Amino acid sequence: MPQATRRADATRAVVFSPLDGAGRAELVEQRLTDAIVAGVLRDGERLPSETDLARSLGVAVVTAREALLALRDKGLVLTRRGRDGGSFVTYDRDASQRLIDDRVRALSRIELRDLSLHYAAIAGMAAEVASDRASDDDLENLADVDARADLTTAGGARRAVGRFQLEIAAVSQSPRLVHEELRLQAEAGPLLWLCLREQRSRDRSRRARLDVIQAIRSVDPEAARRATVAHIAEALEWLLDEKVRLEASTAPAEVVAPAATAPPHPAPDLPGPAPVLEGERA
Repeated sequence: MPQATRRADATRAVVFSPLDGAGRAELVEQRLTDAIVAGVLRDGERLPSETDLARSLGVAVVTAREALLALRDKGLVLTRRGRDGGSFVTYDRDASQRLIDDRVRALSRIELRDLSLHYAAIAGMAAEVASDRASDDDLENLADVDARADLTTAGGARRAVGRFQLEIAAVSQSPRLVHEELRLQAEAGPLLWLCLREQRSRDRSRRARLDVIQAIRSVDPEAARRATVAHIAEALEWLLDEKVRLEASTAPAEVVAPAATAPPHPAPDLPGPAPVLEGERA
């Protein structure tokens, strides 16, 4: 089986791996939403049954059912009845973009920085270790992954980044780093690599990959780690700027107070009613 295929299978496997902590419907929903938005689960793909999904994620069947219902409400999943029925991914580019934009708005700057810090620590360490352990075949494969990258679309560029980072983790020969890289790709990837919507960011991403490859070829662990961390830091800064833009676009319009008007002139003093004389009384 080709190596790229094995990596793709591993990426899909982490989507359906057991959840950490309590198995809540919101966690299942977020895991599957991120996989659909990132393109790991493709349009038209049939999802596991509620029972199989619950078993693989380590949650109750009712939890899996609630998550699938929420995905249907979002328009990300369509359920059909009958012999060939089931739940199918219905990827819609515009809907997916709105969902990810909503998630960026919902997370604070501190949360986004913390997510980036965690990812940079794992990816940076993987690159550092890979620099000491890479063989000539590994270097050839990394160069091939880069050469095959599709930088004409955001989705293609995002898949290229994910595949490259996964290959680096695999070269480190650490199963734990590979697993954590996969997990963080599912959690952080859809957010951190939003910058790849822009061609300029795609070009910078490729230059970062070439820097990492060169550092590994030169057996320079520090340079490999530094290039990887800088790549992620640049993506984070773009994301924080995008958060500001998104929040500004949804902020209510400022209400302009009406101009102050001069107070009305006081009414002139008018003479009161003439006094009634004694002889005029009825």
